[in-house]
Amino acid sequence: MFILIFLFLLLNSPLLVSSIIHPKCFWRMKQNNDKIGCIFFLFSEQGPVEKDYFNNILNRNIPTENNKFPLALTFSMDEVNRNPDLLPNMSLIFQWPRSGCRTVSSLYSFMPLSEKKQYKSPNYECKEKIMCIMILTGPSWETSVMIGTLLEHYGSRQILQLTFGPFQTILSDHDRFPYLYQMAPKDTALPLAMVSLMLHFNWNWIGLAISDSDQGTQFLSHLRTEMEKHKVCFAFVSIIPVNTHLYMSRAEVYYNQIITSSANVVIIFGDADSTLAVSFRKWESLGIQRIWLTTSQWDVTTSKRDSTVGSSHGTLSFAHHHSEISGFKAFVQTLNPLKYTVEYLARLGWMNFNCEVSASKCKTLKNCSSNASSQWLMGQTFDMAFSEDSYDIYNAVYTVAHAVHEMLLQHVDYGNVHHGNCLKLHSFLRKTHFTNPVGEKVNMNQRENLQAEYDIFQIWNFPNGFGFKVKIGEFSPYFPKGHQLHLYDDVIEWSIGSRQMPPSVCSADCGPGLKKFLREGSAACCFDCILCPENEVSNETILVLGVFVKHHDTPIVKANNQNLSYILLISLTFCFLCSLLFIGQPNSATCILQQITFGVVFTVAVSTVLAKTVTVLLAFIVTAPGRMRFFMVSRTPNYIIVICTLIQVILCAIWLLVSPPFIDTDAHSERGQIIIVCNKGSVTAFYCVLGYHGFLALGSFIVAFLARNLPDKFNEAKFLTFSMLLFCSVWVTFLPVYHSTKGKVMVVVEVFSILSSSAGLLGCIFIPKCYIILFQPERNSLSKLREKTSS
Repeated sequence: MFILIFLFLLLNSPLLVSSIIHPKCFWRMKQNNDKIGCIFFLFSEQGPVEKDYFNNILNRNIPTENNKFPLALTFSMDEVNRNPDLLPNMSLIFQWPRSGCRTVSSLYSFMPLSEKKQYKSPNYECKEKIMCIMILTGPSWETSVMIGTLLEHYGSRQILQLTFGPFQTILSDHDRFPYLYQMAPKDTALPLAMVSLMLHFNWNWIGLAISDSDQGTQFLSHLRTEMEKHKVCFAFVSIIPVNTHLYMSRAEVYYNQIITSSANVVIIFGDADSTLAVSFRKWESLGIQRIWLTTSQWDVTTSKRDSTVGSSHGTLSFAHHHSEISGFKAFVQTLNPLKYTVEYLARLGWMNFNCEVSASKCKTLKNCSSNASSQWLMGQTFDMAFSEDSYDIYNAVYTVAHAVHEMLLQHVDYGNVHHGNCLKLHSFLRKTHFTNPVGEKVNMNQRENLQAEYDIFQIWNFPNGFGFKVKIGEFSPYFPKGHQLHLYDDVIEWSIGSRQMPPSVCSADCGPGLKKFLREGSAACCFDCILCPENEVSNETILVLGVFVKHHDTPIVKANNQNLSYILLISLTFCFLCSLLFIGQPNSATCILQQITFGVVFTVAVSTVLAKTVTVLLAFIVTAPGRMRFFMVSRTPNYIIVICTLIQVILCAIWLLVSPPFIDTDAHSERGQIIIVCNKGSVTAFYCVLGYHGFLALGSFIVAFLARNLPDKFNEAKFLTFSMLLFCSVWVTFLPVYHSTKGKVMVVVEVFSILSSSAGLLGCIFIPKCYIILFQPERNSLSKLREKTSS
C-alpha cells in the first residue's frame, strides 16, 4: 500500500518529477536560415536493406543543412527495419527528388502518377490494382499544401500524405485533404504556457509581433484571452503583412513600435521564412535588446546575427516536449565517418551534452567568452539531438510501419500490390495507436485533440557562429493549475547569474503610503502612484511579508530559519495592528485587549528574535558532542517561542484575575474637562509585563552580540543585535517620558513606543533582505552567498 501511495504521489507531482531530471545543454554551429520543403516517397520491400542503399540516396551534392531530414528518416527506417517484431521479412525504404530539400520544381518529373509515365519502385511490379503511394512532406506547410492540392488532380485515393513540421489549421481541413495526417500536435496550450512564464517573472507589459495569417490571428485571440484573465497587457501588437511590397512600405512603422516601447519582453510568432523573420533579423542587427519569446522553429533564425551572451538574456524558446533519442550521431557516423564529423553534424542541428559537467568548467554561462566556450566544450561527450521536425519524421515512420503491420495481421489482401489498397491502409492508419521506442504514446485517431507539452529553452548566439541553449523548465497543461509550469531555478542562475529576469512592467508597484491611480486612456497595467489622502491608510502594511512569501525559494529567505522569519513577520504585523486598539472611545473590552494584546504579541516577536539568535549560535557548535548536538537536532530553539509566550500568558492571566484594566475618568489632566480613559488596574502587573519584554530583549541582544562575527551565507546576527539595541532604547526612553505625562498624552507615548519599536525590528532585520531581493537580485544567489562566505 505504501508503494502504491508513493507512486501515485510521484506521478502526480510535477515538481518532484522535474527535480530528479537533469536538464541537458545543447550547442550548434551557425547554419543557413532558409526554410526548406522536403518531399519523401515511402515504400516497403521484401527482405533486408543494406545501409549502402541509404548511402547512395544520401551521397548527393546537396547543401549540408538540407541533409538533416533525410538523415533522420534514414535513422528511423533503419531502427524499424532492425525490429524483428515489426514488419518481419519486410523493410522500409524511401526516395526523394534529386533537387533535395530545397524546391519542388522537379516534382512533376518525379511524380509516379504523371500522365506521361508510371514510376515503378525498386523490386516491385504493379499488377491488377492501383498502387498506394505514401508521401511525407514538410517542414514548410506551403510545400505540404502544394503537394496536397496537386495530388487532388491525380486521384487522392491512390495517395496517403503525412506531414512533419508545425501544426497548421489549413492542413486539418478534412474536406480538402481527406487523406492527410499531421504528425505535430496542436499548439492550443502555447498561449497559456507563455502567460504562465510571464506571471512567474512578474511581466505584465508585453510586445507581440505576428504574421498576418490565420495561424497568427488565432494565436493572438487565444493569447489575448489568457492575458486578460491574468491582468497582463499588450504594450504593442505588430501584425506583419505576408505581402513583401506591403511590408516594405510599413517596415519603419514596425521598427518604431518596438524601439519606442518600454516593454522588455516581445513575443515572436509566425513562419520563420516570412516577412516577420525579415523584421526580426533587422531588429537584432540594429542591436535592439529584448527578451524574445518564440517557438522552436525560430531556433535557427536567431543565429543570423552573432552576439555575445552578456549583451542580453537571450531568446526563450518553447519546444514540444519529447524524450531524447540516443544513438543518432553514432548511427550517422557509421554511414560515412569521414563526411559526418562533429562539426558537420553541428551545422545540421543541436548537439546535446551534460550540463552538470559543463557547470564545473564554466561557473556562469553569462560570463563565458567565445574562446572560453570552445575550450569549455573540449572533452565533452556529445550526441545529436532530434529536433521537433525530426521527431515528427520518427513518429511518421513508426506510424506507417504499425499501420502496415496491422494490415498484415488482419490478413488483408496485400498480395503483390504495393501497400494494398489505399482506402484499406487509410482505415488502419487513422486508427493506429502505439508506444514508440522512447516510451511516448502516439494515437492517430486523437492526434488533433491532444495538447502539446513544452520544454522551455534559453538560447544565445556567440560570435563566430557558435550557438548555445539550455533547458530551463517545462510546461504541461495536464497538471493542475498552479503546478503546470516548473522552472529549474539553479539552471537559470547558472546561465545568467541570477534567478530573476529583467522586469517588463508598464508601472512599478506603489510603495507604502501610496495608491494606484489609473492613467486615462491607457492599459490597466499602466498607472501613477499618488499619496494616500489624510483620512486613508495604505493597505500594504504587510508588504515585507508578501515579498518573503513570493521569494520563498531564494537563498536569502531560506537562510537563518525561514519559518521563524514568517512567525516574526506575522507577529510584527499584529504589533502594528494592536496600536489601533488605543484609538477611539474606550470600553471594557478594548481596555483589556490593549494591554493583553500588547503584552502577548510583543512577547512572540521578541522570543522569535531570541530563537533566531540561538539558532545561529547553535549552528556553529553543533559539532560538539553531547547535549548541544541534541538541542540542535531536536529543534529546541523552536520551543523557545512557545515557552516564553506561555510565561507571558500566565503573567497576563494573573493580571486579569487580580486587578484587570477598567474604564475610568480623568478630571485633573485638563481643566474643565472629564476624559474617559483606560485604567491599567494593577500598575505592578503592567511593569511586570514590560519588564519581561526587557528581559527577553536583553537575552536576545547578548546572544546576537556573541554570534555577530560568525561566518554564514547570510548571518543576520548583526541585524538582530541592532534591532534589540533599538528595541531596548525605545522602551528605556518610554519609562521616564510615560511617567512625566498625563491624560491623552500618555496614550500617545505608549502608541508611539509600540510603533517605533515594531518599525525598528522590521527595519533592522528585514529591510536589508528586501533591498537585495528587489533591487539586487544578482546577490540573491548561491554563488554570491558562497563568495561572501569564503571572503
